[in-house]
Amino acid sequence: MRHSEFWERMDLHLGESYARVWADTQVIGDLDHRTPTEALDGGVDPKQVWRAVHARLQLPPSER
Repeated sequence: MRHSEFWERMDLHLGESYARVWADTQVIGDLDHRTPTEALDGGVDPKQVWRAVHARLQLPPSER
């Protein structure tokens, strides 16, 4: 998954404006207690970040 696809999915589920705010403020344990933005900036694979976000948002399996 590319960063652009990650952000497209975030925008789809949270809206363009809120997706960035959410990603900047939500600390997720599965990301070593970092925000999604921090994890991406730290070099974590966007697919791994998406899986953590997916779990946190409790999205349906079809959205993985």
